[in-house]
Amino acid sequence: MAVYVDPPLWPAHGTVFSHLVSDTSLEELHAFADAAGIPERAFDGDHYDVPERRYQDLLSAGAIPVEARILVRKLIASGLRIPARQRSVSLTVPLLERWNSTLPGHEELGFELLERWGEDHRKYHSRTHLLAVLEALDLLSEPRTPAHSVTLAAWFHDAVYEGIAGQDEEQSARLAEDRLAIAGLPGPVIDDVARLVRLTSTHSPEPGDHAGALLCDADLSVLGAEPAAYARYLAAVREDYAHVSDADFAAGRAAVVRQLLALDPLFHSERAKSLWLDAARRNLEAELS
Repeated sequence: MAVYVDPPLWPAHGTVFSHLVSDTSLEELHAFADAAGIPERAFDGDHYDVPERRYQDLLSAGAIPVEARILVRKLIASGLRIPARQRSVSLTVPLLERWNSTLPGHEELGFELLERWGEDHRKYHSRTHLLAVLEALDLLSEPRTPAHSVTLAAWFHDAVYEGIAGQDEEQSARLAEDRLAIAGLPGPVIDDVARLVRLTSTHSPEPGDHAGALLCDADLSVLGAEPAAYARYLAAVREDYAHVSDADFAAGRAAVVRQLLALDPLFHSERAKSLWLDAARRNLEAELS
């Protein structure tokens, strides 16, 4: 196990930055960063961005200096590297293309939603999550396409995000009602989109609510991720709640995990169950233990 740092070469915010990575686990990386006094907000999915003035401190703490190209190789070999397409900032064009095929002629609304999903305070609830939900909808629906109201609900379901459960979903639903009315969509479609957005606060669709089940399954698909991806998910969720103390976050997260494990069913479609259920239960139970 080792932690590596490349030279301070990467310009941003009036200084240059180094990247700090582990060749083994995010847990090791977080422990090292915490001991070195690197704040959680410096974590960017698979590495910490560290300003030049802290470079020597990291070396003194035991980080191994390597060239940038070697650091990238170490990160790739570790299995922890996040592909570029999964980084929120790189997703503007592919997501806008998806939006324009969902609601043609309303590109301005698409840009507004992308701005919301790209807000600086979002780590997990970002454009990366939006794309993951849209791709999960595709996977669960193929060879057909998802219902129009379900796709629109995916776009709006975390369009307002302040980390306040229930309130975020309600405000996102109201945003959908307002913006889709301005766009001229029929009232029944708008009502169904808003209903689906509100449903993501509980992930408990009624029996026979196929649209609701589809959206909930897609929204929770991350729970069935492989261990490295699940660790990144947990780290990003913690960053979303950086304003909450460790003790309060641990208690709140444990309550969420217990609520998810109590969902019966956790996933609704047979396809979602076959894809994600076993891994999701392992991941959630491992969190509690």
